[in-house]
Amino acid sequence: MAATLAARLEQDNIAPLLPERKFISVRPVECERYRHRSRYRRRTFHIEPAASIRKRLFDVVMAGAALTFFAPLLLAIAVTIKLTSPGPVLFFQYRYGYRNRRFKIYKFRSMRVDAGDTTGVKQTVEGDRRVTWIGKILRKTSLDEIPQLLNVIKGDMSLVGPRPHVPGMLAANLPYEDLVPYYFQRHSARPGITGLAQISGCRGSTVEARRAISRIDYDLDYIEKWSLRLDITIILRTVRSEFLSGSGF
Repeated sequence: MAATLAARLEQDNIAPLLPERKFISVRPVECERYRHRSRYRRRTFHIEPAASIRKRLFDVVMAGAALTFFAPLLLAIAVTIKLTSPGPVLFFQYRYGYRNRRFKIYKFRSMRVDAGDTTGVKQTVEGDRRVTWIGKILRKTSLDEIPQLLNVIKGDMSLVGPRPHVPGMLAANLPYEDLVPYYFQRHSARPGITGLAQISGCRGSTVEARRAISRIDYDLDYIEKWSLRLDITIILRTVRSEFLSGSGF
């Protein structure tokens, strides 16, 4: 009979992967999808958002129409920003785009020039003193995001997709890619003005680890389940929750 050996693990001798890290995020393994008909099975092929001509055509047509429709409002916002605080009307910042390429994103300036953070690493929080009074209105209604329609027409962005992050963005006081090992998978699609994560409540601060991880999971779910119908649904829900209700800060 073989002898049984018992080994006791001392918890104090186990070094954590990262200081004060309580859990590790793991993306479930993806399985091939099959469609069954009678006794035969057929594999279904999923088109990624970035490879869809229909999505690109939809983006260009809708972005062009939106810019034309909002032209008077854009002009009024630009004049108000210029008259109420010194500095440029638009705010430029480099963010991660499709396949990790960096691009210059356009937004209406909502903060004082002397207090702004061009790197974007320091996130905006509720009641942030850097935000101007007109900036509070723009951020509350998400009107500061409208200039990103220019990014859509240029091909840097899509109307719907994972929100573009600044390089070095922190989540739970860690670089995002350290907290979420599969973080860069979200860049297999063009970033969007809005996305599945935003309409699902994962918007704003990434201080809480679980919310930060959930945001990436929603982004990858969108890429895996993308359809033009899903894009339209997300846009309609965004208009209702952001522009009409105003949930930003």
